[in-house]
Amino acid sequence: MKDAAPQPVRPVRLAEYTPFPFVVEHVELWFTLAGAETRVRSRIRFAPNPAAEPAREIFLHGKALALQWARIDGADVQPETTPKGLTCPVPSGPFTWEAEVQIDPTTNTSLDGLYTSGGMYCTQCEAEGFRKITYYPDRPDVMAPFRVHIDSDMPVKLSNGNPLGDGTWDDPWPKPAYLFALVAGDLRAFSSDFTTLSGRHVDLNIWVRPGDEPRAEYAMDALIRSMKWDEETYGREYDLDVFNIVAVDDFNMGAMENKGLNIFNSKYVLASPDTATDSDYDLIEGIIAHEYFHNWTGNRITCRDWFQLCLKEGLTVFRDQQFSSDMRGAAVKRITEVMQLRARQFREDQGPLAHPVRPEEYIEINNFYTATVYEKGAEVIHMLKHLVGDDGYSKALDLYFDRHDGDAATIEDWLKVFEDATGRDLTQFSRWYSQAGTPRLSLTERFNDGTLTLDFKQETRPTPGQPTKLPQVIPIAVGLIGPNGDEVLPTTVLEMSEAEQSFEFTGLSARPVASVLRGFSAPVVLDRPLDNATRAFLLAHDTDPFNRWEAGRVLGKEVLTRMITEGAAPAPDLLTGLHRLVADASLEPAYRALMLGLPSEDDLAQTLFDSGHVPDPAAIHAARERLLDAMAAEMEPTLARLYDEMETPAPYSPDAEAAGKRALRSACLALLSRRDGCARAQALFAAADNMTEEMAALATLVRHDQGAEAVQAFYDKWRHDRLVMDKWFMLQVVHARHEIMAETAAALTAHPDFDWKNPNRFRSVLGGMQANPAGFHRADGAAYRLYADWLIKLDPVNPQTTARMSTAFETWARYDADRQAMMREQLERIAALEGLSENTGEMVGRILG
Repeated sequence: MKDAAPQPVRPVRLAEYTPFPFVVEHVELWFTLAGAETRVRSRIRFAPNPAAEPAREIFLHGKALALQWARIDGADVQPETTPKGLTCPVPSGPFTWEAEVQIDPTTNTSLDGLYTSGGMYCTQCEAEGFRKITYYPDRPDVMAPFRVHIDSDMPVKLSNGNPLGDGTWDDPWPKPAYLFALVAGDLRAFSSDFTTLSGRHVDLNIWVRPGDEPRAEYAMDALIRSMKWDEETYGREYDLDVFNIVAVDDFNMGAMENKGLNIFNSKYVLASPDTATDSDYDLIEGIIAHEYFHNWTGNRITCRDWFQLCLKEGLTVFRDQQFSSDMRGAAVKRITEVMQLRARQFREDQGPLAHPVRPEEYIEINNFYTATVYEKGAEVIHMLKHLVGDDGYSKALDLYFDRHDGDAATIEDWLKVFEDATGRDLTQFSRWYSQAGTPRLSLTERFNDGTLTLDFKQETRPTPGQPTKLPQVIPIAVGLIGPNGDEVLPTTVLEMSEAEQSFEFTGLSARPVASVLRGFSAPVVLDRPLDNATRAFLLAHDTDPFNRWEAGRVLGKEVLTRMITEGAAPAPDLLTGLHRLVADASLEPAYRALMLGLPSEDDLAQTLFDSGHVPDPAAIHAARERLLDAMAAEMEPTLARLYDEMETPAPYSPDAEAAGKRALRSACLALLSRRDGCARAQALFAAADNMTEEMAALATLVRHDQGAEAVQAFYDKWRHDRLVMDKWFMLQVVHARHEIMAETAAALTAHPDFDWKNPNRFRSVLGGMQANPAGFHRADGAAYRLYADWLIKLDPVNPQTTARMSTAFETWARYDADRQAMMREQLERIAALEGLSENTGEMVGRILG
């Protein structure tokens, strides 16, 4: 073999896409799993691609592979190899490529490709992990059926497709290499089955480590409900004889939708009442559904290139949101979706990492598995459904599945089916995929002679690489509330397409209050000047549950802003309005629990920055504490009554109703502990029979500096459960007093159970630091230094996780000069690291600007 000199890194660009010169007709792989001397033999049938320019040589991706031999049509060949792959002359017609490589999965700490986790072999191939397994055209538009043979002394050997026996698997459905999967280990199955609408019998297995079988029951229930829902809602049936899920401890992401063999981070599979919280059950349900729904939106129809990632991910997020709304209630789920969008995606759009839903270039594609691609991608589909209606959406999706089954599709293909199914021109709407940033929608109102006029203006601020923005199509859901609190106009959708646009409502007997952006009908920031009394009116009377919650949130944010900047007292309108809502037994407990939440410290920091103030993290924290104290004092008798009423009798159930009661009870506990010296929290910690309430009590005790004994007792009880211990680590950092958070985190990283090479454990401490903004941004910069130290340590071992965690610094420019200088110093220290990975180098470079 000949080695060529390494080439400098250059961006991959959407505009430079060309189809691969060859089609792959079939792939056959033989794995000999032997630790550091694992061998992979491949036989791949290629043929010229009639849709591409002819080629007389082939490039195959490959990384960290020891090529043993290669043949074309049985004759030995000598390819030219580089660290990125190999190049070899090929015949003018169809040919068969064969090769054997040696790899070492035991030292693959980056957790992509084939690696080991606790003695088990497993894979993660999205986005570009397959090239660490064998030489192959590792791109999503190259699709082929696979047959896989696994030679191993492991008792369980799994791959994609249907089992043929003796470690051989056949997947008849063409797929790209990123959907390849292999697992081998000492595993046990929690099994069930499912019969599709057309009568196909499907064996279902969730594979876990011995002893974990009972903790897979809820995941199986969620899987069966997902399969049934997808048939009933989208008409999509499962298409193989078996569906396998495997729980893996060491995993960079949440889960992976490999065809017929989903591989999951174990935290999103394993649950029991004593080890998992209500939030864990909710996440398991949603992520199981998400990965299953990918079988059609991602697998049967995949993306042509990684620039189209939002096509499979945005659509599948939207589908899992629909499913979760049906399972757990639309109002509460919509609020939690928007809270996550604002916390993650709006923050992304407001800083140096802003990028379009469909990016135009990248250096490392793993850096674009972002909230913009996933959550904003789903919001774009949410808007599209608003614009075309339920019937139009259903017709378009049916056409999409019929037209593109088996394809590697693009955003243009996706929008074309909507145009063909509904007759709409979506040219302007397509800007949502190409234009970065969050539009700001400003509203002024006029009322004359029975006519209410709403005057809207839209503006999207410049983002990196996009200084000029064009008007977007924005669906604005509006209702009108009369002076007596009755709804005088039910929800109607206004369609804004100009930079400035007005809408009139006539024939009104009195001036109503407009309820605007109902259900969060578009991912925008609404700037609407209203006084406290009007916001309190909407808080009391809005018939749209999202906007009622939003009225409380905005009122709370305005009150907190005045408390921070002017030293104002907590506003009575807010306190009495929230008290009235929390006491309203006609509202769901989960909804009332959300009403007790205040805007986050990060949200307030951005709000202050946008209004021309330099945010002081300690002052923000102090203002929230004062308002929480005032809420506790205002509502104490009601909170005490609700705390008792919301107790859920045994046995534990993770259903939405019971979980909602526990959520409200925990919210009451957090406030009551400001009045009772944590007496209720101490009692609950001692008596709790489920992890939800045990964690709520422990968090409260830690937050009030009364948790030392409880923290030790929790550790002694759960030290042998890896997932529960992740909670233990994170809780202590998130709820530490901001004055000591950095020292708390440093001590935990020195704990003997801090396995920093495990992504879940690493995120439990470092992610906890991000979730404690006042502590992270402490004036002496201690947290910045500690955080950067650990990123530098992790990068050579796991670049993907390092790069994702580096986003903690993305808001550095909003703070004072001293904090800016300290954060920039740490970023520059990381950037100067010799041998820094492409993943982290790209992210840090973009953050620095």
